[in-house]
Amino acid sequence: MVAHTFNSSTWKAEREAASPRPPQGRSSRQDKYSVLLPTYNERENLPLIVWLLVKSFSESAINYEIIIIDDGSPDGTREVAEQLAEISGPDRILLRPREKKLGLGTAYIHGIKHATGNYVIIMDADLSHHPKFIPEFIRKQKEGNFDIVSGTRYKGNGGVYGWDLKRKINRLYRKEVLQKLIEKCVSKGYVFQMEMIVRARQMNYTIGEVPISFVDRVYGESKLGGNEIVSFLKGLLTLFATT
Repeated sequence: MVAHTFNSSTWKAEREAASPRPPQGRSSRQDKYSVLLPTYNERENLPLIVWLLVKSFSESAINYEIIIIDDGSPDGTREVAEQLAEISGPDRILLRPREKKLGLGTAYIHGIKHATGNYVIIMDADLSHHPKFIPEFIRKQKEGNFDIVSGTRYKGNGGVYGWDLKRKINRLYRKEVLQKLIEKCVSKGYVFQMEMIVRARQMNYTIGEVPISFVDRVYGESKLGGNEIVSFLKGLLTLFATT
């Protein structure tokens, strides 16, 4: 894969092309959606995922902010995020970095502290799930007044959320629900996302499903290396022992 260099002028022009359209009744004017976007070595993917998020929100006239939590990426991800924040303004893109890689679960904990929306969307920066599905998540939440909406390959009530090792999670939460779940969770890595849905069911939160497509990352390598897989499996054992 040939590396692409981030061009702020091109990105700005493309962003302006995705100008907001009149509201289409998909979300309340009072609603605001905070996207938590943890990153580690995502310099190539970050401009594209952010542009797609901006495009999706703008075309549906949805109020939003994107919070980038970079864990000390050595590839220049933070510098790209700074340029994106400068282009879009601090009301749209916020960079809230950390000094080193501290885990996915703690990244969400860090990010929600800075979220000003009443809904929170968690997703990965590697384009494994496309932002075009976000309006569907919002519609689903409004239709059923759900506490959580999860993107899934599975249909009906028989699907198990998040138990595929290779699968990433894309979810929308009421902010207060996510805050309460975070307080209950003990996992720190990839198991954190699965534990949240287990705790949500224990706490009788309502969960809606939106069928979405999952794809392989566009640039870079998967973060699930050997050490992460071992930690993942250990986390599963802990989760089963505490639920």
